[in-house]
Amino acid sequence: MAVRRALHFVVKVGHRDPTVSFYRDILAMKILRHEEFEEGCKASCNGPYDGKWSKTMVGYGPEDNHFVVELTYNYGIGGYRLGNDFLGITIQSSEAICKVRQHGWPIVQEAAGAIVVEAPGGYKFHLLDKPQPKNADPVQKVTLGVSNLERAHHYWTELCGMNLYGQEKRSILLGYTEDQCKLELRDVSQAIDHGTAFGRIAFACPRVQLPTIQETMENQQQTVLTPLLSLDTPGKATVEVVIVADPDGHEICFVGDESFRQLSYPDPTADHMLNEAMEADKSDEWFLQTGKQKQQV
Repeated sequence: MAVRRALHFVVKVGHRDPTVSFYRDILAMKILRHEEFEEGCKASCNGPYDGKWSKTMVGYGPEDNHFVVELTYNYGIGGYRLGNDFLGITIQSSEAICKVRQHGWPIVQEAAGAIVVEAPGGYKFHLLDKPQPKNADPVQKVTLGVSNLERAHHYWTELCGMNLYGQEKRSILLGYTEDQCKLELRDVSQAIDHGTAFGRIAFACPRVQLPTIQETMENQQQTVLTPLLSLDTPGKATVEVVIVADPDGHEICFVGDESFRQLSYPDPTADHMLNEAMEADKSDEWFLQTGKQKQQV
């Protein structure tokens, strides 16, 4: 099998300004790309919403060799309910821990060699107190909750083609190659609740593999959320995706690697575009002036 790559995890954000400050100022991630859309995504990238939304990619480097976070902001929605599906992202960065302390950012949990902090909206980040690597991705793993570890193990290895890199009594560590961000699946011994904040993890694969992925899932009577589909981004490459869901409902997007590499090239104007969009977004002021509140879903 040609090498697949872990790309990003999608989180929905209710308040864009403080969220961006957290990723930019506390975690010291870079704004890699920013795009504004007037209507909902055909592949439900922004969730089940039809209105205006934006997508901001943040990380320590390009998706060619880094795992990044996609911040999805739906205008007019002020918050989402978290479930027990997303358990956190682990980052190796003493530098980020220093920034946490310098800014007085709340520490949710602290242990020898690591701390846990929450981004606005409640998403957890586990920060390891080791120097941030300069020639490798600081993002170590994404952790998702599962209700049946044996079933999840079979799905992600046999159907998604991931390799097993570690196993404990209640968790397994998976990935496509040794040097990529890993996926940790942890048994939470209860049904998985995705809340309304449910995210999506994305992987790149050669475009030729997309029909096979869809066919495999269909033949195994697994969930295909979005059959092979082309997605257009104005002025950028058109990408093709197949989106599936594992037995616990975790959304998984497989995207054709060749065109995605063109689409995901870091935009040097991204910071400026994001700042302009935040300055132009007067929705918080309007809700404050009218005495109304943004929708909480």
